[in-house]
Amino acid sequence: MPKQRIRDPLHNLIEFDTDQHLERTLWRALETRPLQRLRRIRQLGFSELVYPGATHSRLAHSLGVFKTARELMAIVRERAGEQWEAREHCALAAALVHDVGHGPFSHAFETVGKRLGLRLANHERMSDQLIRNGELAEALTNMGSGFANDVADMIKKEGRQTVHNAVVSSQFDADRLDYMRRDRLMTGSQHSAIDFQWLLANLEIADVSVGVDDSQTGTVPTFVIGPKAIHAAEAYVLGLFQLYPTIYFHKATRGAEKILVELLVRVVELVRDGSVQKIGLPDTHPLVGFAIAPDSVDTALMLDDTVFWGALSQMSEAKDKPIAELSRRLRDRKLFKCFDIRAEVTNALDPRSEQAPDLVAAIDKSCAQVRESIEDWCDANKSDLPRLIVDEAERSPYKTESGSRGPTEQINVRTEGGNTVDLKQRSDVVAALKDFKLTRVYCRKEDGEALATARSIVRAEVSR
Repeated sequence: MPKQRIRDPLHNLIEFDTDQHLERTLWRALETRPLQRLRRIRQLGFSELVYPGATHSRLAHSLGVFKTARELMAIVRERAGEQWEAREHCALAAALVHDVGHGPFSHAFETVGKRLGLRLANHERMSDQLIRNGELAEALTNMGSGFANDVADMIKKEGRQTVHNAVVSSQFDADRLDYMRRDRLMTGSQHSAIDFQWLLANLEIADVSVGVDDSQTGTVPTFVIGPKAIHAAEAYVLGLFQLYPTIYFHKATRGAEKILVELLVRVVELVRDGSVQKIGLPDTHPLVGFAIAPDSVDTALMLDDTVFWGALSQMSEAKDKPIAELSRRLRDRKLFKCFDIRAEVTNALDPRSEQAPDLVAAIDKSCAQVRESIEDWCDANKSDLPRLIVDEAERSPYKTESGSRGPTEQINVRTEGGNTVDLKQRSDVVAALKDFKLTRVYCRKEDGEALATARSIVRAEVSR
């Protein structure tokens, strides 16, 4: 087999040296149906409704994670040596296949799964199934009979924890180092730039203490940033954080996801009730098949973004009016109107008042009460679809893990004195960052009563 090359907009050439047993195996894994399916699943779901260039696929991202993992692994190899070759192979394979179980529109699809109890809508569970069984597992078995299970275990953070696990999943892993740069490039955003080469040039490996409840039980080798790269590490944390309010949590993107969730929930419920004829799709359509057999890996593999987009025109003519309306809205980008509850509450609560010392808690409490009141109103004014759809999300800029996995889940910094500490202890910038929270509500522009109700609920709450 000749050497294989893939041209990538972020990494330029991604090469597979098929003279090497591992990379020949991974190229064959790449040719399997489960991984090829990722060509038809976009990395950022509905973000293209806001950023037209954000059409990159999860396959492109997976290839980028593999390329980045190789760069990180070169640093690991210098420190760990050849005795860890099996772990290195496992981590590189995990980097390539870690996203194989994602469904159409990824996280929105998982929300549908949670509401309806669809087990394989969970991408981690689906990935585990695909890696351990079937065509992909057979391709990975070229590395040994237990290799596929070892890869799946590493992705699930099971078994022995070494520095190789940090390449796959940590605060500073190949996954984030690819999607941060790729999503920024493809959206055209000027936020979130990081000094990738300088970070790698100052990346070290050190043994850090691990334990439970402040009791040291041993050490584990993990990534450490040298003291010259502390500011680059700060920019990395800030850059990742900025992607959420500007791209991932954009109100239009989230609004489209809310429509998708309500649409798919209704489709599945009607199919389960034996009313397939109302949804506008034939009995043989993949969405119908998944609704009937959601625990089947084969039916789940039939789903991707193109299946859904292709179904919209058919469902826009559905006998069921909510399905027809929601399908037309997504097809034609006629999204619901967004009302930012948290912004309204924040503006109304005067920081000079007696609430100022604990303003964040006051805002959180008011938003929670507003949400409860809106849900009560929706229950009392029921329709085929919710007239007001609440959207809440939260993102921490930097999570410090505790317990035995803490050191491999945080960004460790080597100080000038040779000690190893969490970045948060050395960076006032990172330590000062607060969680990003959103509380919004969506409704039809035509439903003036619903929007007026949401506004009046907010006014009543902040005037207490």
